[in-house]
Amino acid sequence: MRKILLVSFVVFFMIASVPVVLNASANLQAIQAHLNHGIKIALNGRLWQPSQTPITYNGSTYLPLRAVGEALGAQITWDGATQTIGITTDGAPEAENYDAILEFPADRFPTVAAHIASAILAGESSVCTIDRYGADQRREASLDGIPTRDGYDRDEWPMAVCAEGGSGASVAYINPAENRGAGGWVGNALEKYPDGTRVKFIVSFNELDADEQRASHGPSEESGRSKPFASCAEARAAGMAPLYRGDPGYSERLDRDGDGVACE
Repeated sequence: MRKILLVSFVVFFMIASVPVVLNASANLQAIQAHLNHGIKIALNGRLWQPSQTPITYNGSTYLPLRAVGEALGAQITWDGATQTIGITTDGAPEAENYDAILEFPADRFPTVAAHIASAILAGESSVCTIDRYGADQRREASLDGIPTRDGYDRDEWPMAVCAEGGSGASVAYINPAENRGAGGWVGNALEKYPDGTRVKFIVSFNELDADEQRASHGPSEESGRSKPFASCAEARAAGMAPLYRGDPGYSERLDRDGDGVACE
């Protein structure tokens, strides 16, 4: 029987109980957060207290990934060489049933990555079977009854483009710039796959994974570039379009819709 965590939390990715030291200090960002001693958690109808106190930051409550995963019967692993967190759930039928793997870069889209991982921990599928034809209907079904909120997008997992999406999907409020940037990144990564392809999503902290994705759009060895492109025509001529926020040559001026993807 699927175990469900009866709280609407985003999983805390800075895993206190995983023995790891990130070797790239540039990936770390100082924030001001608060230990929240007033949070009560019901796990399968019973009060459950994690070994670490929940943290509240910017309106969201975060929990240690290892503590939540093990409470739900999942196995949490850490690959220090690639800086990748592995989540394995018992009895998951899709565990070996996929055609491709897509490493989602948490360093670029941390809040979306937290939503994906927490939804998978709560029992949603980590495999997306691409079905573009029914995406609009599934998006409508997944967002039915979920009110809009000023200044936020509603992010779904599984995504509407996945056959696994639709009614009952996990929905989280995400900053629009990050959510649309993540959507553009995923859309570009899935573009090469036809409908019916089963893509397994893995949340990865390996910055090289994101670099490899950027390399697929053109010669990223020009990373020494410090000035943004003057126009999208110039970016295309250099073989670097589309440009993602953080890429060499990207600027908000070229990103007209503000979704984190310029020169689409």
